[in-house]
Amino acid sequence: MGTALVARKPAWSWLSTLGRLVLAAVWIAAGLSKITDLDASVRAVRAYRLLPELAAQMAGAGLPVVELVLGVLLLVGAGVRACAVVSALLMVVYMAGIASAWIRGLQIDCGCFGGGGALAAGVRPTYGLELTRDAGLLVVALLLARWPVGPFSVDGMLAGRREENGR
Repeated sequence: MGTALVARKPAWSWLSTLGRLVLAAVWIAAGLSKITDLDASVRAVRAYRLLPELAAQMAGAGLPVVELVLGVLLLVGAGVRACAVVSALLMVVYMAGIASAWIRGLQIDCGCFGGGGALAAGVRPTYGLELTRDAGLLVVALLLARWPVGPFSVDGMLAGRREENGR
């Protein structure tokens, strides 16, 4: 099995699993917090003022589903590399949106874990913390894209079977 799939040292393999589970937990928490109130999710996307109305509605309704699917797949360890690449791309998009809101002086909640939209008077945005969190998650996603297979994953079980069968 190539080193692109499995980390060379057992410690890296366990770190891959930890990263996968952290990313899964973030996606599941984000998706669950939004899917129960899709109107708020649409308002959160709309608050960024980056997309036309129809695209904001589609993104607001679709992102929670995508986040939940990514979270569940990462939780069980199925399609980890693909999920990691999609996660990295989403993190870059989210970071660009947050940075854009910050640069343009918008006073909004990121809507990352539900809510979103304009902040109440006197409440300051936390864009720096949000960008730092997302940058950390981006690094995790990129590492998972490089070393996706770890213990306790469907991908790991399938890779082991392929190795046993001489493929």
